[in-house]
Amino acid sequence: MVRRASDATLVRKARNGSREAAGELFGRYWPGAWRAALVLTGRREMADDVAQDAFERAFAALSRFDESRPFGAWLHRIVVNRALDLMRPEEAETYAAARSVLDWHSRHQFCANCGTQTTMFRGGWGRLCPNCGAEHFPRTDPVVIMIAEHAGRALVGRGPQWPAGRYSALAGFMEPGESIEEAVAREIFEEAGVRVRNVRYIASQPWPFPSSLMMACIGEAEDDVITIDPHELQDAMWVSREDVRKSLAGDPSAPFLSPPHYAIAHTLLTAWVEEG
Repeated sequence: MVRRASDATLVRKARNGSREAAGELFGRYWPGAWRAALVLTGRREMADDVAQDAFERAFAALSRFDESRPFGAWLHRIVVNRALDLMRPEEAETYAAARSVLDWHSRHQFCANCGTQTTMFRGGWGRLCPNCGAEHFPRTDPVVIMIAEHAGRALVGRGPQWPAGRYSALAGFMEPGESIEEAVAREIFEEAGVRVRNVRYIASQPWPFPSSLMMACIGEAEDDVITIDPHELQDAMWVSREDVRKSLAGDPSAPFLSPPHYAIAHTLLTAWVEEG
């Protein structure tokens, strides 16, 4: 009887360059991820496009894989990111609504008022409690995403699990009782130790992971001294408009890898560059 190698063993072999090990891992989990691509897009040809390069992306990223995470969930994330990269705007809009509502249903099975299991109503846009009659509807979590600017430079940061070289705008959830401007100032100070004022709004975007509304802003920094919170950021730095322009264009000489085009951070950095 042939003993099946564990995921951890295959990951270690794949990290050492074994495409056979990576292929076996991919084969174990790709069918579910491929189905996710079909659900995301509704277009078989796009799912095939995702399949063609998902293996290469997964193999290239294995060196950064955290073995404490489930491999299948990690591969699923690669597939989702690739599918989003290929979607038309109208497809992304439909996906954002569907993903948010479906996730809300899976996380809100019971009445918050009395604890009784609820049922769908209003065509799936709500849940009704059969015991107390309470009606529940999907919620959106407000998130601010922002850059600070100082002397013609923008503040960008990176998280510890991000792809190598990637930097982006800072972000965080709004707290009860906060205005957008207050949340921007608090988050930048908490994560990078920079105080900002004169916050201005740029754009917004639904982000269905699981159900956020991202509100992009720019604030004026009082100084350029950075003191990062290591629990929030791995690194932060100031970049010029030329640095950002190169990054957005995919220039290999750019000092950082830009956010993907479908993320509002990309829109925010683009707006900041164009202001100059």
